[in-house]
Amino acid sequence: MVCRVSTTVAPAPQAAPTAPAPPRRRTRVLALPEARWALVSLVAFLVALPLDLGSAPAWTYGPLYVVAYAAGGWEPALEGLRALREKTLDVDLLMIVAALGAAAIGQVLDGALLIVIFATSGALEALATARTADSVRGLLDLAPTTATRLRDGGEETVPTADLAVGDLVLVRPGERIGADGTVTEGTGEVDQATITGESLPVLRRPGDDVFAGTLNGTGALRVRVGRDPADSVIARIVTLVEEASRTKAPTQLFIEKIEQRYSVGVVVATLAVFGIPLAFGAGLTDALLRAMTFMIVASPCAVVLATMPPLLSAIANAGRHGVLVKSAVAMERLGEIDTAALDKTGTLTEGTPEVTAVRPLADSGLDEDALLALAAAAEHPSEHPLARAIVAAARARGLHIAPADDFTAAPGRGVTAVVDGRTVHVGRAEAPDGAETTVRVTRDGTLLGTLALTDRLRADAAPATAALTALTGTAPTLLTGDHAAAAARVADATGITDVRAGLLPEDKVEAVRERERAGRKVLFVGDGVNDAPALAAAHAGVAMGRAGSDLALETADAVVVRDELTTVPAVVRLSRRARRLVVQNLVVAGVFITVLVLWDLVGHLPLPIGVAGHEGSTVLVGLNGLRLLRESAWRPE
Repeated sequence: MVCRVSTTVAPAPQAAPTAPAPPRRRTRVLALPEARWALVSLVAFLVALPLDLGSAPAWTYGPLYVVAYAAGGWEPALEGLRALREKTLDVDLLMIVAALGAAAIGQVLDGALLIVIFATSGALEALATARTADSVRGLLDLAPTTATRLRDGGEETVPTADLAVGDLVLVRPGERIGADGTVTEGTGEVDQATITGESLPVLRRPGDDVFAGTLNGTGALRVRVGRDPADSVIARIVTLVEEASRTKAPTQLFIEKIEQRYSVGVVVATLAVFGIPLAFGAGLTDALLRAMTFMIVASPCAVVLATMPPLLSAIANAGRHGVLVKSAVAMERLGEIDTAALDKTGTLTEGTPEVTAVRPLADSGLDEDALLALAAAAEHPSEHPLARAIVAAARARGLHIAPADDFTAAPGRGVTAVVDGRTVHVGRAEAPDGAETTVRVTRDGTLLGTLALTDRLRADAAPATAALTALTGTAPTLLTGDHAAAAARVADATGITDVRAGLLPEDKVEAVRERERAGRKVLFVGDGVNDAPALAAAHAGVAMGRAGSDLALETADAVVVRDELTTVPAVVRLSRRARRLVVQNLVVAGVFITVLVLWDLVGHLPLPIGVAGHEGSTVLVGLNGLRLLRESAWRPE
C-alpha cells in the first residue's frame, strides 16, 4: 500500500498536456461472419419453434427450419468436408450428419437445435479470438510512431522503428518515450504504470533507465537509446501475451483428438447398425430407422447441455455480483486453480495515495492541522496525484486552505508558493527505507515538518487473501513492480509471506511459470498493462476492472467490475460448484445415452421412446445446471 515516487508536482499553468489514450481497437460482434450466420440461424429457429409446437401448418415453419439449418450449418459442413479431404473426421461434421439424419426421419426440431448450438459456439470462439488480437494490437499503440532524434546540434523527426542503439532522442513534456534507454540530461516525472505498475509517476534523472511507451510528465529529457525498438519492454509484452496464449493449445489438441475418436466411432457404429441387420435379411426401412434412431440417441446433445448450463448459470450469477467471466471455459478453469498470485498496486491497493502521517517539528509552532493546511495551500494549484491527496486530506479534516500566490514548480525539487505573505516550499524527502513517500514542508527556508503518503490498501484485501488461502491451501504470492519495502508493508497487512518485488512483466510471467512447472494451477489477479503477460500465462487470470488497462481486461479470463476483491474467492467457489454439477450431469447424460444405445442395439427401441429419452435427459441436465442461478449458490457453503 506504499507509493515509491517523488513529491514533485507540476505548475498548473505549465502542466504537461495529457497524451491522448491510444484508440481502442475492438471488433464488433456482428462484424464477424460467424456471429452473423449464428444470429440468422437462432432467429429462424426461435420463430419456427412456437409454430411447430403449436401444431401450425408445416408450410409456416418448414422454410424457417431450412433457414436455420442452412445458416448455421453450411460453414461447419464445409469445414467438415475439408477435414474429410485431409482424411480426418471432426465432431462438427458428425453433428451436421446427425441433424440431417434427424430431419430425414421427421425429427426436424432436434436437428435444428443441434445446428443452433454449434453455430453459437463457433461464433463465441471467433469473437474470443478476435478480441485477443484486438488487445495485442492496441498495446502496440502505446509506443509512439515517431521520435525526435538529435544529431549535429539539430533535431529531426524519425519513425521510432528507425532508431538505433546509441541514438540520442529528445522527449518533451507530455510525450511518450520512443525507445528503451538511459536519461543523459534533464529531470522529469515519468508515468511508468504501463510497464512497472507503479501507481504514481517516478522521478527520472541522468543515469536512470526509461522504457518505450511510458509518458514523460514534466521536464524535457534527453535519452540515449539502449535497446532496439523491436526488442523494447513494450514489444516483449506483446510477444509474451502471444506466447502465453499459445501455451493453451495442447489442451485444445487433446480435445480435438477426443472429438476425432468419438466422431469416427459413432459413424462406424451407425453404419454397422444399418448394414449388419440389412445383411441378415432385415428390411431396408427397418434397418434405416434403427440406424437413425441410434444416430439420434448417440448424439451428444445431452453431453453438450450437461456441461454448458452449470457453467453459463455460474457466469450469470457471477455477473449479478460484479464479476464478468468471459466464457464457459474460463469459468471452468477458475475452479481448477490451486494457488494464487496477486499484483499490488491497483489490486491489493487502490492505486491512489493518501496522507497517513503528519509530523510537525516540536519547535515549529504548528500542530498537525496547521502543518497540513499550510502544505495544502501550497499544493492546491497543482494537479499532481500527491498534491490532490494532500488537499483531500486537509478538506477531510475540515481545514481552511488559504489562497496561494506566485506558484511555481520544478521537476525533482517540488513546489513553491507564497501563502499569507511567506514563502512555502513542499518537496520530496528521501525515505530511509522507501516504504512511504515523504514530503518536507518549509516556510521561509525553515523546516516545519513532514507528511507521509502511502498507497491506500483496499479494505477487503486481507479478507480476500485469507479466503484464497482457505480455498487453495496455500497463501497467495505477491508479485509487484514496486520495491521491497512497499511490498513488505502490503504483505504484512494481508498475511502474505511470499513476496517478490521489483519485477518487470517478464519476471512476473517467469514467477507464474515457475509454479506451473511445479505442477500448480495458478490464479493471477492484476490490473495493469504490465500484468497482461502474467494474466495470459496463468491457468486463470482475473483483472480489476475499474482502473484496469484495456489489455489486462481483454487478456484476463474474468473482470471484477466493481473492484470488490472478495468477489475473486467467491467466483472461484462458484466455479468449483459448477464443475461438480458438470460431473453430475455427465454421469446422468452418460447413463441415458448408454441405456438408450444398448436398448437400440440389443432390443427394439421405438423411435418415440428414443427421442423422449434423449430429450428428457437433455432437459434433466439442463434444469440441474440452472440451480446455480440461485442467490444461495454465490454464498459460501
